[in-house]
Amino acid sequence: MVLSQCGLKVLVTSSASDSHNWNLVFLQLLIEEMGHQVVNLGPCVPDELLVRRCRAHAPDLVVISSVNGHGYRDGLTAITRLRRDAALAEVPVVIGGKLGVTGAGDADSALRLLTAGFTAVFDDGDLTAFQEFVSALAAGASPALRTRRVAT
Repeated sequence: MVLSQCGLKVLVTSSASDSHNWNLVFLQLLIEEMGHQVVNLGPCVPDELLVRRCRAHAPDLVVISSVNGHGYRDGLTAITRLRRDAALAEVPVVIGGKLGVTGAGDADSALRLLTAGFTAVFDDGDLTAFQEFVSALAAGASPALRTRRVAT
Protein backbone atom coordinates (compact mmCIF):
# COMPACT_ATOMS: atom_id res chain seq x y z
CA MET A 1 0.00 0.00 0.00
CA VAL A 2 1.35 3.40 -0.95
CA LEU A 3 -0.08 6.46 0.71
CA SER A 4 -0.24 9.52 -1.47
CA GLN A 5 -0.21 13.07 -0.15
CA CYS A 6 -4.01 12.80 -0.12
CA GLY A 7 -4.18 9.66 2.02
CA LEU A 8 -5.54 6.42 0.67
CA LYS A 9 -6.87 5.91 -2.82
CA VAL A 10 -10.28 4.33 -2.24
CA LEU A 11 -12.45 2.78 -4.93
CA VAL A 12 -16.17 2.91 -4.04
CA THR A 13 -18.76 0.83 -5.86
CA SER A 14 -22.00 -1.05 -5.53
CA SER A 15 -22.60 -4.59 -6.62
CA ALA A 16 -23.77 -5.72 -10.04
CA SER A 17 -27.47 -5.76 -9.06
CA ASP A 18 -27.56 -2.66 -6.87
CA SER A 19 -28.80 0.45 -8.68
CA HIS A 20 -28.73 2.78 -5.66
CA ASN A 21 -26.64 5.90 -6.08
CA TRP A 22 -26.97 8.14 -3.03
CA ASN A 23 -25.24 5.69 -0.70
CA LEU A 24 -22.20 5.87 -2.98
CA VAL A 25 -22.26 9.67 -2.99
CA PHE A 26 -22.51 9.65 0.80
CA LEU A 27 -19.58 7.22 1.12
CA GLN A 28 -17.51 9.28 -1.30
CA LEU A 29 -18.08 12.46 0.71
CA LEU A 30 -17.44 10.69 4.02
CA ILE A 31 -14.16 9.18 2.81
CA GLU A 32 -13.04 12.45 1.21
CA GLU A 33 -13.76 14.28 4.49
CA MET A 34 -11.42 11.76 6.13
CA GLY A 35 -8.69 13.00 3.78
CA HIS A 36 -8.65 10.27 1.15
CA GLN A 37 -9.02 10.22 -2.63
CA VAL A 38 -12.11 8.46 -3.99
CA VAL A 39 -12.82 6.84 -7.33
CA ASN A 40 -16.59 6.26 -7.45
CA LEU A 41 -17.61 3.63 -10.01
CA GLY A 42 -21.31 4.19 -9.43
CA PRO A 43 -24.12 1.64 -9.26
CA CYS A 44 -24.64 -1.70 -11.05
CA VAL A 45 -20.97 -2.47 -11.57
CA PRO A 46 -20.43 -5.91 -13.14
CA ASP A 47 -17.65 -7.99 -11.60
CA GLU A 48 -15.53 -7.86 -14.76
CA LEU A 49 -15.65 -4.06 -14.79
CA LEU A 50 -14.80 -3.92 -11.09
CA VAL A 51 -11.70 -6.05 -11.69
CA ARG A 52 -10.61 -3.91 -14.67
CA ARG A 53 -11.08 -0.64 -12.76
CA CYS A 54 -9.23 -1.99 -9.74
CA ARG A 55 -6.32 -2.98 -11.97
CA ALA A 56 -6.36 0.44 -13.67
CA HIS A 57 -6.63 2.55 -10.49
CA ALA A 58 -4.56 0.37 -8.10
CA PRO A 59 -6.61 1.38 -5.03
CA ASP A 60 -5.40 1.05 -1.46
CA LEU A 61 -8.94 0.01 -0.48
CA VAL A 62 -12.08 -1.18 -2.27
CA VAL A 63 -15.46 -0.43 -0.66
CA ILE A 64 -18.55 -2.28 -1.90
CA SER A 65 -21.88 -0.87 -0.70
CA SER A 66 -25.25 -2.59 -0.80
CA VAL A 67 -28.68 -1.10 -0.30
CA ASN A 68 -30.91 -3.60 -2.09
CA GLY A 69 -30.24 -6.56 0.24
CA HIS A 70 -28.30 -8.62 -2.28
CA GLY A 71 -24.87 -7.62 -0.95
CA TYR A 72 -24.17 -11.09 0.40
CA ARG A 73 -24.88 -12.89 -2.85
CA ASP A 74 -23.30 -10.27 -5.10
CA GLY A 75 -20.40 -9.79 -2.69
CA LEU A 76 -19.42 -13.44 -2.87
CA THR A 77 -19.11 -13.35 -6.65
CA ALA A 78 -17.28 -10.01 -6.65
CA ILE A 79 -14.69 -11.02 -4.05
CA THR A 80 -14.11 -14.34 -5.80
CA ARG A 81 -13.30 -12.49 -9.03
CA LEU A 82 -11.08 -9.94 -7.28
CA ARG A 83 -9.11 -12.54 -5.31
CA ARG A 84 -8.63 -14.68 -8.42
CA ASP A 85 -6.59 -11.83 -9.96
CA ALA A 86 -2.99 -12.00 -8.68
CA ALA A 87 -2.60 -8.19 -8.82
CA LEU A 88 -5.63 -7.73 -6.56
CA ALA A 89 -5.26 -10.70 -4.24
CA GLU A 90 -3.97 -8.61 -1.31
CA VAL A 91 -5.90 -5.35 -1.80
CA PRO A 92 -8.12 -4.70 1.22
CA VAL A 93 -11.78 -5.08 0.20
CA VAL A 94 -14.70 -4.34 2.51
CA ILE A 95 -18.43 -4.65 2.09
CA GLY A 96 -21.24 -3.03 4.00
CA GLY A 97 -24.82 -1.91 4.04
CA LYS A 98 -27.88 -4.09 3.72
CA LEU A 99 -26.30 -7.44 2.93
CA GLY A 100 -29.39 -9.64 3.20
CA VAL A 101 -33.10 -9.43 2.55
CA THR A 102 -34.11 -10.48 6.06
CA GLY A 103 -33.22 -7.07 7.50
CA ALA A 104 -31.26 -8.50 10.43
CA GLY A 105 -27.51 -8.91 10.74
CA ASP A 106 -26.48 -12.47 9.93
CA ALA A 107 -23.17 -13.44 11.56
CA ASP A 108 -22.95 -16.66 9.51
CA SER A 109 -23.24 -14.74 6.24
CA ALA A 110 -20.67 -12.20 7.40
CA LEU A 111 -18.28 -15.01 8.31
CA ARG A 112 -18.76 -16.59 4.87
CA LEU A 113 -17.96 -13.23 3.24
CA LEU A 114 -14.79 -12.95 5.31
CA THR A 115 -13.80 -16.52 4.52
CA ALA A 116 -14.32 -15.81 0.81
CA GLY A 117 -11.76 -12.99 1.02
CA PHE A 118 -13.29 -9.76 2.32
CA THR A 119 -11.04 -7.91 4.73
CA ALA A 120 -13.97 -6.60 6.77
CA VAL A 121 -17.78 -6.73 6.74
CA PHE A 122 -19.92 -3.86 8.01
CA ASP A 123 -23.42 -5.26 8.05
CA ASP A 124 -26.22 -2.73 8.28
CA GLY A 125 -23.87 0.18 7.63
CA ASP A 126 -21.94 0.59 10.90
CA LEU A 127 -20.26 3.90 9.97
CA THR A 128 -18.26 4.25 13.18
CA ALA A 129 -16.64 0.83 12.70
CA PHE A 130 -16.04 1.63 9.03
CA GLN A 131 -14.36 4.96 9.85
CA GLU A 132 -12.19 3.28 12.47
CA PHE A 133 -11.16 0.64 9.93
CA VAL A 134 -10.25 3.22 7.27
CA SER A 135 -8.31 5.29 9.80
CA ALA A 136 -6.37 2.24 10.99
CA LEU A 137 -5.56 1.27 7.41
CA ALA A 138 -4.41 4.80 6.62
CA ALA A 139 -2.23 4.75 9.75
CA GLY A 140 -0.44 1.69 8.44
CA ALA A 141 -2.34 -1.26 9.88
CA SER A 142 -1.42 -4.28 7.79
CA PRO A 143 -4.23 -5.45 5.51
CA ALA A 144 -2.49 -8.83 5.42
CA LEU A 145 -3.68 -9.35 8.99
CA ARG A 146 -7.24 -9.57 7.62
CA THR A 147 -8.85 -7.99 10.63
CA ARG A 148 -12.01 -10.01 10.00
CA ARG A 149 -13.99 -7.25 11.64
CA VAL A 150 -17.68 -7.93 11.60
CA ALA A 151 -20.04 -5.23 12.75
CA THR A 152 -23.57 -6.58 12.98
